[in-house]
Amino acid sequence: MQRRYKGLTAAVAALGIAATLSGCGADGGSGDVTLKIVAADYGSNDDNTSKKYWDDLARAYERETPGVKIDVTVLSWKDVDREVAEMVERGEAPDLAQIGAYADYARAGKLYPVDTLVSVPTQANFLPRLRQAGEVDRTQYGMPFGASTRLMFYNEDLFDKAGVAAPPKTWDDLQAAARKLKAKDVKYPFALPLGSEESQAETMMWLLSGGGGYRDVTSTAYQIESPANVETLTWLKKNLVGEGLTGPVVPGDLDRQEAFDAFVKGEVGMLNGHPTLMETAEKAGVKVGKVPLPGIDGEAQATLGVADWMMAFQQNGHRKEIGKFLDFVYEDKNVLDFSDRYDLLPVTVTASDSMEADKKHAALRPFLEQLQGSELYPVGEKSWARVSESVKKNIGQAVAPNGDPRAVLETIAGDARAAEAAE
Repeated sequence: MQRRYKGLTAAVAALGIAATLSGCGADGGSGDVTLKIVAADYGSNDDNTSKKYWDDLARAYERETPGVKIDVTVLSWKDVDREVAEMVERGEAPDLAQIGAYADYARAGKLYPVDTLVSVPTQANFLPRLRQAGEVDRTQYGMPFGASTRLMFYNEDLFDKAGVAAPPKTWDDLQAAARKLKAKDVKYPFALPLGSEESQAETMMWLLSGGGGYRDVTSTAYQIESPANVETLTWLKKNLVGEGLTGPVVPGDLDRQEAFDAFVKGEVGMLNGHPTLMETAEKAGVKVGKVPLPGIDGEAQATLGVADWMMAFQQNGHRKEIGKFLDFVYEDKNVLDFSDRYDLLPVTVTASDSMEADKKHAALRPFLEQLQGSELYPVGEKSWARVSESVKKNIGQAVAPNGDPRAVLETIAGDARAAEAAE
């Protein structure tokens, strides 16, 4: 979830990012302690910047906890991962970072295991899928912070005009609907963003819907060039792209942001989307229908789940202070406040149950249901960063007119093997 539809703000407090910490050793002690936090900005402007959320949270905690100060720097998604990496390289790691990936730091021995930080109830309350995704060698280092999943969105008005009676449940249904939309001059019958922005997500959704995926779920080994994956991309190339059903921009040049913008403008019949897009499109007057992703013979058995991560660095000590603050961060009221502000799904069991029971969140219930059975990126593997970059670089060629799906997947699989060998 590193790039949000709502937009990305400029870096906040770029100067003075190095931690200024006071206090004692690894287990805390006498004297005041300042916890340095670097967090990502989920807002689209100064009015809804995440800095406001963190400032409110920090001041509330400081009132309850004399002797502990919380110093938060909020940076845009385009900057935050790089800034934290540079801080760590300089030997100036923050106490806490809320960013996109944790595995490299965990494997380098720089993070506290979660069970040495938070209370047992806090750790046990993370949604099981997300808790497992935060593990490296069966030890949890990454704490989920904000989650999302995907459904297929469709424009109900465009469906009505094109005479599409029901949303698709299978790939054949999807192709038939796209043909009818194209016949009514819909600009993007099905928007297929396989450009460099976030094509690893779109690709994973399609691979899962075809019974494949990046990894073998039973062994966790990469299966990128599997027959199921080849068949999925071959179907896309022949039956959607080849028939001109994906719009005027070739999928390899279409970024997610551009596809989402077109959906909000009413130019897209169908695409894969997340809760933030749903709200934005509805505010723009688009009647949004949403269903699970179609599969070969019926609804896809799994869909993509995404989470961002909180992690605690060992460098400055403050283990006890960090743990107590995290117990506060993951209280239901704070998890729900963050989720409400940024149209995300809660990452804890009790907050999810609360959201599901609340009528005002009825539109999010399908996403909550999908999250329970979703599959996440293999973020616990150092190799994933290189695999993800290879997907973004190459996958558009798989569905190009002269593209070879098998050859492209074999290229990505080769990059995966090289990344694993380098670990």
